Amino acid sequence: MESTRDVLLTFTGFHDPFSMGLVDEEEQPGPILTLANERHFSRIILFGTPRTADNTEATREALRSRFGELTVDVRSLPLDDPTDYAAIMSALRSHLTEIRSALPGCAFYVSVASGTPQMHACWVVLLQEGEFPARILHVRPPRFVTADRPLVAEVDLESCLGVSRRIEDEVFAALEPTAQYQSAPPCPLAAERAEELLARPAAVRRRRAPTPAAHAALDIARQKLGIVGDHPKMVEVLERVEVAAPTDMSVLIVGETGTGKELIARLVHNLSDRATAPFVPLNCGAIPKELIESTLFGHAKGAFTGATRDQAGKFKEADGGTLFLDELGELLPETQVKLLRVIEDGIIQPLGAKTTANVDVRVVAATNQDLRNGIAKGTFREDLYYRLNTVQLSLPPLRERASDIPQIALHLLDDINARLRRPKRFSRDALARLQRYTWPGNVRGVRNALIQSAMFCKKDVIEADDLVIADAAPSPEPLDLLPEPKEGFDINSYLDSVRKQLFLRALQLAEGNKSKAARLLGVSPQAVHKFVNDKSE
Repeated sequence: MESTRDVLLTFTGFHDPFSMGLVDEEEQPGPILTLANERHFSRIILFGTPRTADNTEATREALRSRFGELTVDVRSLPLDDPTDYAAIMSALRSHLTEIRSALPGCAFYVSVASGTPQMHACWVVLLQEGEFPARILHVRPPRFVTADRPLVAEVDLESCLGVSRRIEDEVFAALEPTAQYQSAPPCPLAAERAEELLARPAAVRRRRAPTPAAHAALDIARQKLGIVGDHPKMVEVLERVEVAAPTDMSVLIVGETGTGKELIARLVHNLSDRATAPFVPLNCGAIPKELIESTLFGHAKGAFTGATRDQAGKFKEADGGTLFLDELGELLPETQVKLLRVIEDGIIQPLGAKTTANVDVRVVAATNQDLRNGIAKGTFREDLYYRLNTVQLSLPPLRERASDIPQIALHLLDDINARLRRPKRFSRDALARLQRYTWPGNVRGVRNALIQSAMFCKKDVIEADDLVIADAAPSPEPLDLLPEPKEGFDINSYLDSVRKQLFLRALQLAEGNKSKAARLLGVSPQAVHKFVNDKSE
């Protein structure tokens, strides 16, 4: 019999036991091995699914070879769909009672680093409802680790008041109405808790202050959305999001093009009590000005030429949730008046309709313009500005948080690799070059450059010269960019590098069309074909 021993329970994932790093040739431990290196356990219980059977067995062997005295058990869960809440809950419950009775006196821990988000959410529900006594451990990817955010974070659900209320709301809102959950093994305590959560008045929920679990929820939500970085300016934005999200205050997000304004808007929504309701984005600059009002507020049949049927607008579509208005400064003054009225009264009247309707919508707006200049010029209403600017989030341009660029590049490459036949990695020189560049297009510019670089690089490792970017010129005079000849300088190597960059840039501008790239360069199509073929060798 084991007593006062630590036991870890965890699903296995596709990054276990090892995953190939995104820098050079390094191989790095997966979440489970990382956790076992950081914390001592007498026993680890691995939950595998049919899709992760090979990873589960490999993880068991890796743990046994590294930690000789460690006991490793494998339990197979017949989950065809690893996102099915009801199936996950049923499968876990079939094992947990047995595990608890077989290991009396043990301290149980659960990892939420491997597996699907639905698996993680089910662990939270089971532990919060007292069905299984354990603490949650979360392993951060190394690139997200900072001085105040350690590699392994622990949340004690039994002693932390108000733990993960936002996650509970989301999980039970997803579980309770479905037929699948109704057919699952009943859990009276969970059912009662779900009813209480769903019936809780919004005004009561929104008075909650951030808790340790709220910080954990922020980490999970930002990673899910791909919001990367720990520069102080970005941390300040995230801290403001954490405070503002649970309220119903309007939010104005300002920042240059490509800084991630819509991602931050989604983060505000996902951390709010409206997370299970719709998030509806609308680019105000992409809608013809004569259609913007019907797009926002809807229209009745026959309201104008071409209105062949009733149409619900974006406000109605977002009822109960969040409406994200991007490029806010593009709205005409007459539309601004109607928008202000709807925000203040919560009442919409579709064009051509004789009746009105009530809506409950939180508005998050964004702009890359200085709206105060618009106020001075008379193109933007001052009252609307102050109504929307209750909370302002100012996103820093990438050049002001250059230390985040390597993390962002690694994250983006990870996503790009999922769509490539041959995954790519960065050399350290490539990461250094990415960090030196000023990125006028910000994160969107980084993404576009990396997509092109990965597509046209025929090798497994992307070198600095393979990056489809051009170093910013400090002077408009091209000759000023030429290097000074000195001992050891090789003019042929320098010209080869310049030629390579020009070919890559032309291919990028031509979107891979070799004939068009040849015309841009003033060379023959055969020369471009030869360049591409030479890179593949």
